[in-house]
Amino acid sequence: MKTIFILLLSFVIVGAARAEKVTLRVGYFPNVTHAQGVIGSQTTREKHGWFEQRLGPDVTIQWYPFNAGPGAMEAIFAGSIDLTYVGPNPALNAYIRSQGDEIRVLAGAAEGGAALVVQGDGRIAQPADFKGRHIATPQLGNTQDVAARAWLKKQGFKVTLTGGDVAVVPTANPDQLQLFQQGKLDAVWTVEPWVSRLELEAGGKIFLEQKDAVTTVLVASVGLLKAHPALAQKFLAAHRELTAWLGTHPDDAKALVRAGLTAELRRDMPATIVAGAWRRLHFTDQVTQTQFAALVVDAQGVGFLRNAIPLDRLFSGQP
Repeated sequence: MKTIFILLLSFVIVGAARAEKVTLRVGYFPNVTHAQGVIGSQTTREKHGWFEQRLGPDVTIQWYPFNAGPGAMEAIFAGSIDLTYVGPNPALNAYIRSQGDEIRVLAGAAEGGAALVVQGDGRIAQPADFKGRHIATPQLGNTQDVAARAWLKKQGFKVTLTGGDVAVVPTANPDQLQLFQQGKLDAVWTVEPWVSRLELEAGGKIFLEQKDAVTTVLVASVGLLKAHPALAQKFLAAHRELTAWLGTHPDDAKALVRAGLTAELRRDMPATIVAGAWRRLHFTDQVTQTQFAALVVDAQGVGFLRNAIPLDRLFSGQP
């Protein structure tokens, strides 16, 4: 009888363990600068998920696209997602807003791939020509929005959140392209593939390129790190492996990114645009606190992150 009881108990324990399923909700943007997220989403769609294969059969991953970082950070605050690929400035803002209680940076993802594109008709040839012009950025307070405002300030322009010498107009990436084509925008500060699309589809010219800037990082909610620390580490390991794979298998990676962007944007993403974007990017899982500290200075200089706090917890990897 004792033996039977032990066997029954073992079956109950094993059954309970097998029944424990976890769903990870992961954010990303449909941009080439978020290649790891785009590939993760696309391989999930194709039923051979990169992350699922490494996290095991008890983990389901749901992918959530966002237009820009502030929206993804609001989703973290609301408990709607657990991890996300995002630009560094929204991550900083979320960390500071929550007094360090909600966000942790797990790794880098991409550098470069961001640029200031101007109309190709010559209306802007030098920094002084930006006076009175309209520049679009993806969203108020996102990484490119802060970069645009900081750069304009360094050129001597007065730029406020609502006006000034140059109008910085937060505009969703698809709308940027259309308005630029119509001549209603003088310039756009954005990321790939939109930089290449503005060049190839709208006749834009690169005025300034951010070749070494931190473009994308991987962040996790503190809630995830508390509830599933081992799972977060497994996701991080899969992210690092994928980031390395991007460098060793560029043709396969570009094909997956192209397929993912085509599916998400519901229109064909030309191979020439993905290839052009790829040349401007450096995929890396490395990012430092020093790089983030420099971003804090720029953001404070244009009116964001006024109540900055020490960044040590942001990179601690601990809840």
